[in-house]
Amino acid sequence: MSVIVSRVDTASEEYLANREAGLALIADLEAETAKVVMGEGERSLERHRARGRLTVRERIELLVDADSAFLELSTLAGWGTGFTVGGVIVTGVGVVSGVECMIIAHEPTVRGGTMNPYTLRKNLRALEIARVNRLPVLYLVESGGADLPTQADLFVPAGRIFHELTALSAAGIPSVSLVFGNSTAGGAYVPGMSDYAVLVDKQAQVFLGGPPLVKMATGEDADGEELGGAAMHSRTSGVSDYFAVDERDAIRIGRQIVSRLNWRKHGPDARTVPRPPRYSAEELLGIISRDQRVPFDPREVLARIVDDSDFDEYKELYGTSLVTGWASLHGYPIGVLANHRGVLFGDEAKKAAEFILLANQTHTPLIFLQNTTGYMVGTAYEQAGIIKDGAKMINAVTNSTVPHITVNMAASFGAGNYGMSGRAFDPRFLFSWPNMRQAVMGATQLAGVLSIVGRGSAERAGRAFDEDADAQQRAQIEQQIEAESQSYFMSGRLYDDGIIDPRQTRDALGIALSATHSATVAGRPGFGVFRM
Repeated sequence: MSVIVSRVDTASEEYLANREAGLALIADLEAETAKVVMGEGERSLERHRARGRLTVRERIELLVDADSAFLELSTLAGWGTGFTVGGVIVTGVGVVSGVECMIIAHEPTVRGGTMNPYTLRKNLRALEIARVNRLPVLYLVESGGADLPTQADLFVPAGRIFHELTALSAAGIPSVSLVFGNSTAGGAYVPGMSDYAVLVDKQAQVFLGGPPLVKMATGEDADGEELGGAAMHSRTSGVSDYFAVDERDAIRIGRQIVSRLNWRKHGPDARTVPRPPRYSAEELLGIISRDQRVPFDPREVLARIVDDSDFDEYKELYGTSLVTGWASLHGYPIGVLANHRGVLFGDEAKKAAEFILLANQTHTPLIFLQNTTGYMVGTAYEQAGIIKDGAKMINAVTNSTVPHITVNMAASFGAGNYGMSGRAFDPRFLFSWPNMRQAVMGATQLAGVLSIVGRGSAERAGRAFDEDADAQQRAQIEQQIEAESQSYFMSGRLYDDGIIDPRQTRDALGIALSATHSATVAGRPGFGVFRM
C-alpha cells in the first residue's frame, strides 16, 4: 500500500491560526444556512403548521430512509441577489426505499412556494443531475406557480422543466410527484408530466387556472375542490394515480412506489469495503491556509478523505505543481487531480492529460481538487507552448466520459478553472469550501492589469495620467472583484452545487460517487493513451 504519512504539526502556530480562521468561516456558513432553514421566519412556519401541514424539511426527513444521509444541493441559491436565499425550493440526493433519488421540494412557507429565476435555475440543475446520473426524481409539490413580477425572466426558460420531465421518462428514469398543496398553472404540469402522481385530500389543488383566473377568463364561479382537488382528479379527471388521506399517507405511498420500481444501478458496486482515513477530518481546518497566497499540500487533504489514507501517486517527481494518483473513496476506485502550488505549467498540463486518458482506459471516476491560479504566463512559457499544453489538458477534460466530481478547495482562477473541470465542463457534482475564491484572476492582479492598460493608453495619447483617479479606481475594482469572487456570491448564482464544511468532504464525495454509479460508468472508447 501507498499510505500517506502526514507531516502536519497540530501544535504549530500556523496550524492553530488556520484552524481558528476555518472555524470562523464554518460559523458564518452555519449562520447563513440557518437563515435558509428558517425561511421567512418562525411566524410563517407556525402558520403553516397550524394548518396541519409538515414543513418542507420534515417532509424530506419522513421520505428518506431512516438514518440515511440527505445531500442538500445549492442551499444558498440566490444569495446576494435580492431574491429569497435558498431559491424557495430544496433539492438534494437522498435514499428512498433503498434507491438513490433526486428530491425536489417546494418551500411553501416562503412566498407561497412561488418560483423566481433562482428557483428555476436550482430546479433545472437538479433535473440535469438526475438525468446525467440516472436518478429517479421525487417532487414534493406545493407552489403557487411563477412569482408573477418576475415572469419575464421565467416564462420562456421555465418550459425546460416540462422538457426535462418528459426526457427523463423517455430515458426510463421515473418521476414521482407528491402533491401537498397548490400546483397551479405551469406547475400543474409537474404532476401531469410525472410518471406517478399522488394527491393529498383536502390539500392538493391542481389546475391550469385557479378560481380567480377562471372567473376572469370565463365568468364561472369555480370551487377549488371541484376544479382541481384530489378527490376530483382521483375519481374524474385521472390526473391523480393515488389518493392520499393526509401528508404522511402521501409520503408512505411515495416510498411504496419507489420500492416497486425494480430499480437497478447500471454502474458497478463499490469495489472494496471502505476503511476510514487514518487521520481525522477535523484536522483539515488547520491544514487549509487562511491566506490564499500560501499553498497547502493536497496530499494532507487526501490523507483525511480517501480510504485508509492510501494514495498511489502517479508521476510524483514530474510536474510537481499538480498531484495525480489513484485511491478509493467509500469503496469506489477514483483518480485524483489536485493542485499543489497553484500554477499549472506545461509539464503539469501534459501530466494531467495523460492521467485523464488512463482513467478513461480503466473506467475510473475522477476527483478534481482545485486550488489554482491558472496556467503560467511569461515569454519563456509562451515560447515553450503553454497554450498548446493547456489545450491538451482542456481537451482531455472535455472529452473524458468517466464521472467528474470537483471540489474547489481555495483558488480557482483563469483557465485553470476550466482545466480542473470547472462548472463549464459539466462535472457531475461541484462543491466549494467556504474559503473558495473564483474569478478571471485575483482582485489585485485584475485591478493592476486595468491600471497598466490605462497608463499605456494615456502615454500613447500624450495626456497626463491621473494617479489619484487611478488609485481610486484600483481600490474600487479590487473591492468589487473580491466581493464577486467569494464563495457565497458564486454559490448564490449556482456556479457550484453547494458550499460544504471541509470536514464533510469525504461523505459528500461518497454520496456523489454512489449517485454517479446509478448510470453506466465508462471511459471514452477509442480515446487511447498517447505520450505527451
